[in-house]
Amino acid sequence: MREGRAATTMKVHSAIAKALIDNGIETMFGLIGDANLYVVDSFVREFGGTFVAAANEAGATLMALGYATVSGKVGVATITHGPAVTNTLTGLVEGVKGQTPMVLICGDTAVDDREASQNIPQRDVIIATGAGFEQLRSPNTLAQDVATVLRRAMLERRPVALNVPIEFQWLDVEYRSVILRIPETRGFVPAGTDLDNGVGIIAGAKRPIVLAGRGAVNTEARAALVRLAERTGALLATTLKAKDLFLGEDYNLGVFGTLSTPVAMEAIMESDCIIAFGAGLNSRTTSRGAFLKGKRLVQCNAEPIEIGKSITPDAGLVGDPALVADAIVHWLDEAEIAPSGFRNEALNRRLKAYSPVADLSDTAVGGILDVHKALAFFNEVVPTNRVLVTDGGRFCSAPWRMMNVSEPGSFLYTLNSGSIGLGLSYAIGASYAVKDRPVLLVTGDGGFMLGGLAEFNTAVRHNVDLIVVVCNDSSYGAEHVQFRNKNMDPALSIFDWPDFAPVADALGGKGVTVRTAQDLESAARAIEERDGPLLIDIKLDPDRMPPPAS
Repeated sequence: MREGRAATTMKVHSAIAKALIDNGIETMFGLIGDANLYVVDSFVREFGGTFVAAANEAGATLMALGYATVSGKVGVATITHGPAVTNTLTGLVEGVKGQTPMVLICGDTAVDDREASQNIPQRDVIIATGAGFEQLRSPNTLAQDVATVLRRAMLERRPVALNVPIEFQWLDVEYRSVILRIPETRGFVPAGTDLDNGVGIIAGAKRPIVLAGRGAVNTEARAALVRLAERTGALLATTLKAKDLFLGEDYNLGVFGTLSTPVAMEAIMESDCIIAFGAGLNSRTTSRGAFLKGKRLVQCNAEPIEIGKSITPDAGLVGDPALVADAIVHWLDEAEIAPSGFRNEALNRRLKAYSPVADLSDTAVGGILDVHKALAFFNEVVPTNRVLVTDGGRFCSAPWRMMNVSEPGSFLYTLNSGSIGLGLSYAIGASYAVKDRPVLLVTGDGGFMLGGLAEFNTAVRHNVDLIVVVCNDSSYGAEHVQFRNKNMDPALSIFDWPDFAPVADALGGKGVTVRTAQDLESAARAIEERDGPLLIDIKLDPDRMPPPAS
């Protein structure tokens, strides 16, 4: 961190805003209250920052996560104290599990006011989520403390809170800027036994697959992994979070795991070696270990803690995925190892010919649309430069299978903590990271009611280019299917929701109801003509929905 020389006298609330601006924070999400309203006012009025006023502190936290996920920068949210802090807890847990850098600037009640109704142990509450915590120590340490919390969030890859006592706001401070400096991380290649073992395993493989996770989705890594696959005769695949990294490449299996297509699944079961880069290899990726049974595993990740976290590899390589992939190619060339021969044109043709919509009927069953067919339609009519956000629910395997993005950074996964209802806020945050591109949210009716209803109006107030597709089966789908599987009455999982299209209209946006295949064309016109947030309510049958993703 570098401290500026010139000092300027200003109030603490202005100094906090200035410290954020000085460190490149131009957008902040939140709700104002008596412990942070002056900070927000200074951020906007004095320094030209953008403030996105959410309807709920939970939404503000998630917006900051969505912004951080798409932009690659630290997301920042600000709230007041007490219940405002407790409203952020789900978002903080989501950010911790998703390893997302985010700063939560929260006010706190006055130290000497023990009987304040909003006085709670904020440090204890926040730390319990797994997030970090920093106390604003004094007005004199303000610039240093702001830079520290931003630095920690970026390096620790998790939310970190900055706790600001309310009584500091109007104190004078001699402000000197402290600029955050993140040390340059240079890529490296392991040397020694681990690399030798990895190259030896790959050299001996007859049917290898190169698997990319979210830790290997940059341009350099993609190119290097394609080169490695071509050199070894390996097939290509990704985890869900790296979805569509290899879209358009030959021998692309798509998503590796429980979402694999039948053609991909056959190839995975035939393979004898998985070469994984930047992938955590959780139970869904490995199909609870079934997809790795009888196979040698080489795992590469830039972070040592990720190696073997979920499953022990035969060779673990700590290093930059792109450089390691190219190093493996180098040593295979040196040893004159021939490609495996796993690739063949017949398989490539089968992979390219497979269509997830090929077996779907063009007509609705009993007048009820099929969710896969409907989402395949929206995959075609929503602009291809979109950001895709999927909320949680039984429906979510359908957009994961039926919808594509131009590159993995345009896909937001919001189920790191397994909660529904996070998607709409994520989508609003993402929109501020891309600005000139539409954001498509696919959500369920339960998730929309739980976390989307209030924040849809936030999207309206801020004129976000947002298309919300609600897969509406009037139920909590995951619970509905469990009742059905045990031949029990699912009535507890059924809800008589309001009609969402007029609700969207009332909230200031535009709503369209889709009940039939003919209604899809009306929805397509609404997408083309949209001039603000658009909600498309697809009426579905809870007994004709896909099973929960597993």
